Amino acid sequence: MKKIFLASSLILAIFFVSCGTKQQSTLRHPGTSTGNTNVDRTGNTNNTSKNKGGTSVTGIAYIDRYKEIAIDEMNRFGIPASIKLAQALLESGNGNSYLATNANNHFGIKCGGVWNGKSVTRPDDSLNDCFRVYENPEQSFKDHSQFLLRKRYEKLFQLSKNDYKGWAKGLKEAGYATNPRYPELLIDLIERYNLQQYDRAEKPVELIARAEKVDQIIEHKAEVEPAASVEQIKKPIAMQIYEVKSSDTLTAIASKYKMAVGTLKDLNGLTSETIYAGQLLVVSK
Repeated sequence: MKKIFLASSLILAIFFVSCGTKQQSTLRHPGTSTGNTNVDRTGNTNNTSKNKGGTSVTGIAYIDRYKEIAIDEMNRFGIPASIKLAQALLESGNGNSYLATNANNHFGIKCGGVWNGKSVTRPDDSLNDCFRVYENPEQSFKDHSQFLLRKRYEKLFQLSKNDYKGWAKGLKEAGYATNPRYPELLIDLIERYNLQQYDRAEKPVELIARAEKVDQIIEHKAEVEPAASVEQIKKPIAMQIYEVKSSDTLTAIASKYKMAVGTLKDLNGLTSETIYAGQLLVVSK
């Protein structure tokens, strides 16, 4: 009889534990252990409790595919690879957006300026906004560098290649984004995925030499390119960002912004429904 009782108790305990693990939770601090596991590229599991909000397999795969071109562009012009990758993750939804999959456009750059290549129209600020179409994603990453090589972003290239926080704040100050929390969003993504590992520090002499070379490129472009307003090239990003409260659940946030939970997870690189107070979530674009 005692054996039957113990067996029944064990079954009930397992049942309640398994049910409890399915419940959504909101953590008070990203460092709080959640016991969640994440499958890495080799198929092994690893604990993700130390990562802010966790990382998604699609996000990691995206970074793994494009980190080399981001590093190459960083070494050429000084844009931190972490910044380029974070912006690409945001703009392309980890490479899953319509523009990324159908136009190889990973940064949402429009047709303005000197663009004479292929294009596609999509509803954005108007019903038929013109967006650039690239031959491959790498061309999009390179064109993103050219987009930033303009007078309004000139001061950013005086920063070191590993100053991602300075770049994140500088992009907002230069008018790249309208959302006041845009720098925090980029920094959160960079630190969540440890993208700063791809940035390279510069010696003072190297920084000066590289900055002078970039300055010459910007000056030359200002002379030969026809004048074009920023809006004709790309309107500043107007993402809507939500700051998680201690009482929030992912389902409640998704319902509030009329989107599926899966969409909200994909947009923010989440592998579980565990979120923490103070976390920044992209809830629209």
